[in-house]
Amino acid sequence: MATSGFKHLVVVKFKEDAKVDEILKGLENLVSQIDSVKSFEWGEDKESHEMLRQGFTHAFSMTFENKDAYVSFTSHPLHVEFSAAFTAVIDKIVVMDFTVAAVKSSVL
Repeated sequence: MATSGFKHLVVVKFKEDAKVDEILKGLENLVSQIDSVKSFEWGEDKESHEMLRQGFTHAFSMTFENKDAYVSFTSHPLHVEFSAAFTAVIDKIVVMDFTVAAVKSSVL
């Protein structure tokens, strides 16, 4: 099993009045401006049973070359600024940061 970078995974439930489209555009803009982000994917859960979802609606995944690149990202002024706006519209959140153990990589 090989390691394949460092992952930042965020699962959220936005507040009722959150302007989700604006947040998504802001995230896409943020990651396009910071080179240490190697990949960024997001999705809205529309398939899981509510009992399993526990109210969470969106997942965001960023991949970095290594933990140092992730740490650099978290202290970047654009990330610090965006995080304040992002946090303000979150009702619930789970964050996981981990070294990726690549068992089978997908090629789409």
